[in-house]
Amino acid sequence: MQMKFKLTVVAALVCLAGAASAQDMVVKIGHVGPISGSIAHLGKGNENGAKMAIEDLNTKGVVIGGKKVKLELAAEDDAADPKQGTAVAQKLVDMKVSGVIGHLNSGTSIPASKIYSAAGIPQISPSATNPAFTRAGYKTTFRVVADDVHLGGTLGRYAVQTLKGKSIAVIDDRTAYGQGVAEEFAKAVKKAGGKIVATEFTTDKATDFMPILTTLKGKKPDVIFFGGMDAVAGPMMRQMKNLGIKAKFMGGDGICTTELVKLAGDGMADGQVVCAEAGGVEGAQKAGMDKFVADYKKRFGIDVTVYEPYVYDALNIMVAAMVKAGSSEPAKYLPVLAKTEKYKGVTGDISFDEKGDVKNGALTLYTYKAGKRDQISVVR
Repeated sequence: MQMKFKLTVVAALVCLAGAASAQDMVVKIGHVGPISGSIAHLGKGNENGAKMAIEDLNTKGVVIGGKKVKLELAAEDDAADPKQGTAVAQKLVDMKVSGVIGHLNSGTSIPASKIYSAAGIPQISPSATNPAFTRAGYKTTFRVVADDVHLGGTLGRYAVQTLKGKSIAVIDDRTAYGQGVAEEFAKAVKKAGGKIVATEFTTDKATDFMPILTTLKGKKPDVIFFGGMDAVAGPMMRQMKNLGIKAKFMGGDGICTTELVKLAGDGMADGQVVCAEAGGVEGAQKAGMDKFVADYKKRFGIDVTVYEPYVYDALNIMVAAMVKAGSSEPAKYLPVLAKTEKYKGVTGDISFDEKGDVKNGALTLYTYKAGKRDQISVVR
């Protein structure tokens, strides 16, 4: 009877220990992007990149502080709306996630960063490029892509020095991203000796651009720059063609997607578009990116749009910091994350500066030919 009692107690203790162990093993990481709305295709791509990172890490096995852990993704939709972005940010804080990958847009990443900072939760954006994102002094804010100063500036110089643009028009969608990259582009054009003949505005939900484009047609621009996303750029290009506007069409990473070909349809001529993606690899590092692209296609049955590899790297960097710190508690691994140096990701070697910006961020310039995105060059 006594032996049976002892065995029962031992079994109960084992069960309790197992339950506690199972609970201790789960590490939740949040991801936020627009899963609904006009750029849902980009948000879903980002979420896929996060899922792929979680799955790969769980398959390899992750040990933090001597314990094998199971990573779980807490995915939320901000619909590219700042109000919804702050609401889901608070939801993730309340869930006590260990960190957040996102948001996709600068317009949602910036207000959400204040909430994560107040909670002490690290946030790494794979795609927010507005300089203000890392200029608020929050110790929890990081990004793995170059900002708009670099991106817009590079495109502005390219418009004048390489495309030999004589009369350049600028349109932006009034979002934090679109306005920011357009302003940096215009500054660089003027500094390079170019001339801005018109500045126009639209919204990220607009579909009719005829009034704006008709005004621009009278200015006879040879280059039109659009600060915004592919969902607006595509229809805009169709309407440019209808008006007989044959100007070069430029934009940042928001338009530099594989989906732009479908969205623009016959409105895009070969070589007409020049865009830049924040990031880029070349030489020996290209093999890693090519493998990621192939693995992603095999896993999800679709092509990478633009930001997926940066999401993948961001999540892996966050977990690597947890492993190195021996803890998934934000306060304990945050200092290690901030000191990330030459992490070898699929998007290249990644280090953070004192603001949380990626050091020596690369840009890749692209055009489109025969319905496919074609790389021009990688610049730093």
